[in-house]
Order: sequence, then C-alpha cells, then structure tokens
Amino acid sequence: MKNTSRSIIFIAHGAIIAALYVVLTVLAAGFDLASGAIQVRFSECLTVMPFFTVAGIPGVTIGCFLANIITGSALPDVIFGTLATFLGSLGTYLLRKNRFLCTVPPVVANALIIPFVLKYAYSIPGELWFFGLTVGVGEIITCVIFGQILITALLPIRHVLFTPEEKKLFMIRR
Repeated sequence: MKNTSRSIIFIAHGAIIAALYVVLTVLAAGFDLASGAIQVRFSECLTVMPFFTVAGIPGVTIGCFLANIITGSALPDVIFGTLATFLGSLGTYLLRKNRFLCTVPPVVANALIIPFVLKYAYSIPGELWFFGLTVGVGEIITCVIFGQILITALLPIRHVLFTPEEKKLFMIRR
C-alpha cells in the first residue's frame, strides 16, 4: 500500500509538471518566444523541478515532448529538443545538492543541441555559434534567473509539496 501511494504521488507530480510545461510553452508561443533563433521559453524554468523531486525528470521531458508537438515543431525539434530538456533535467537532478549549479545543465544542453536543430531542421540562416549564444541567453533567463526565483519560492514549502511523509511527521509534531 505504501509503495502504491508513493507511485501515485510520483505520477501526479510528473503529470502536474508536464501540464505546467505545456501551458507555459503555449503561452510563450503566443508571444512568439517558444521557438526560433531567439527564444525565451518560460516553461524551461521547470527544468529545476528535479532539484525537489525525481518526478521532475519525466515531468519536464514529457511536457517538452507534448509542447513541441502541440506547437507544431519540426520532427527533429520534437526529438532533439526533448532530448536537450531531458539531459538538462537529469543534470539538474544530479547537481541537486547545489541550488545554484543545478540550473546550469539545462542551459548547456540546450545551447549545445538546439543550434543544430535551428540550422538543419528549420534552415534558419546563421551561424551555429550565434544560435548557441541566443539559445544560451534565453536559457539563462529562464533556467537560471526564473529557475532560481522558482527554487526560492518553493523552498519554504518543499516538504508540503514533495514529501508527504515529512508532512505527516510535521503535522504530528505540532
């Protein structure tokens, strides 16, 4: 029973993160910020969720995959954009002991992978280094700056949101 409830919570956390990723990407697409050489995809700030829960890894990965399909991305973008988000969130999880370093892997993964997608999948004229720079700056804005704001906002309530066992202990002690 205990493992079943943990599995349900894990799936619920992942699903909520995925849904938020999709909604925020669609919102960014409405402002023409979700794709292209210059992009500030608000949803990328969710790549910091593995700092709190491992469910953030499948959550942002599935969210990115669905958002890319919904916004009409090219197939290489669906595949490699999702891969970049997966690698970034995995790196965040691996560096979760340091709240500042954990925001770096999504920036690096996207700055290295997405320029090739922009150049070869969308045939956007320009140099790979320029795309790496513009994507990197967008990722710094969303992952590092917005990500740190999100971490700061969630830190005080992390035990309530992400670890129900600790919440129960907290309620008993009060």
